[in-house]
Amino acid sequence: MSNIFYIFNNNKSTNFKCMSHKETSFSIKSWSVSDQPREKLRDKGKATLSDAELLAIILGSGNTSESAVALSQRILASVGDNLNALGKLSLKQLMSFKGIGEAKAIAITAALELGKRRRNELPLKKYKIGSSQAVFDLMQPILGELEHEEFWIIYLNNSNKVIQKHQSSKGGITGTIVDVRLVLKTALEVGAVGLILVHNHPSGTLKPSQADKNLTQKIKVAAQSLDIKILDHVIITEKAYYSFADASQLQFDVHIF
Repeated sequence: MSNIFYIFNNNKSTNFKCMSHKETSFSIKSWSVSDQPREKLRDKGKATLSDAELLAIILGSGNTSESAVALSQRILASVGDNLNALGKLSLKQLMSFKGIGEAKAIAITAALELGKRRRNELPLKKYKIGSSQAVFDLMQPILGELEHEEFWIIYLNNSNKVIQKHQSSKGGITGTIVDVRLVLKTALEVGAVGLILVHNHPSGTLKPSQADKNLTQKIKVAAQSLDIKILDHVIITEKAYYSFADASQLQFDVHIF
């Protein structure tokens, strides 16, 4: 029961409704920011969240008397805190909980189905770069026939296996601009220890420009301070490629090919 207080002023009464402690405690907004599920995942990582907190993120909101986390805890308690059992609940069973409509029930079911399918997937096999030809084989389908220039970075682990490849910039026919800080920021985020620079020449010429050489050196010097190695810079056209490492154009940290 809420408490009602009356304040009398000039023979007029005004009432202010004060929610009891029990009701306000359900609001996630009243928690420390570091304990709110979305912010906690962002700042501390997904592994720090409980099952209820992860489910609360999927729900987005609770009901009139429960926060999303409290509602999630109640739903999980109904199946013995077992995610496999939760995944077997029908939409109708999920919708029996106050605050769970059809949209939320579908979101829960879809999320758990994704988790189930993930368990059945084989680990993604990483593509290993063992030569400049391997770089060409990987990137030619992406860059070979473009009519504009693009600059890509291949991020490698310590076994020269591809962690990811990322388009750093997209330009015109004759050039593109690369933000070295963003290149290295991504390298740190994915845990890369080696980078291969790749861009295309829509003109078909394989000769590196002075700008190509300067950019390679700029990235190399910046990466050295972070113990990240620049292993090659490959220029790609439709049917051929040019490797800085193969041509010994610049002094690279390690020649892996």
